[in-house]
Amino acid sequence: MSPLISPLIALRGLHFSYASGQDVLNGVDFELRAGERVALTGSNGAGKSTLLRLINGLETAKSGEIHAFGSVRQQEKDFREVRVRAGLVFQDPDDQLFCPTVAEDLAFGPLNLGKSRQEVVSIVEKTLVMLKLEHLADRITHKLSGGQKRLVALATVMALEPDVLLLDEPTNDLDRDTKQHLITLLSELPQAMIIVSHNHHFLNKVATRQVELSNGRLLEQAA
Repeated sequence: MSPLISPLIALRGLHFSYASGQDVLNGVDFELRAGERVALTGSNGAGKSTLLRLINGLETAKSGEIHAFGSVRQQEKDFREVRVRAGLVFQDPDDQLFCPTVAEDLAFGPLNLGKSRQEVVSIVEKTLVMLKLEHLADRITHKLSGGQKRLVALATVMALEPDVLLLDEPTNDLDRDTKQHLITLLSELPQAMIIVSHNHHFLNKVATRQVELSNGRLLEQAA
């Protein structure tokens, strides 16, 4: 890909420590360009989820720079646009779903962006069809299975029509057929992605390149 095309996301010398003082990221450099689907791997506790949260401004870096969509992002107001354009699907879908029904959860984000009721109805219907979740539209969200909640959480992010997807363990709780559907779906979507997963079969099918977070640094992995 041409280096003349600016990355969608760029991290420069990023450092992060937990409140306990434990260092997690020690000078991370990273770029995500249009069309890339990057697998982010590493051991438990390496800081993979933290890295996604830093990109979205849900954690604050100790030092370094976060560039997103052509601008340096430093303050809370800077990250409001990022959270819409780089949709984060949390590892625990219960952290993401809070409306009574599935359709209401999908409608919440677009309504807050100022979309009309008619536009929102169309977006919700289109998103449910894309993820094959039409049958869940009127279901009570907290009564869904773990796998269903995970797909609905993805759908709430897709309803915002983001430029980038940040996916934290997206295959957890999914059965084999649903994982295969997710592989097909993600492979066909135009969005750039950063995907955290321990499922190497899934990553090998979806990702275009792989990086490993180890000892606070990101290492490019061979294809």
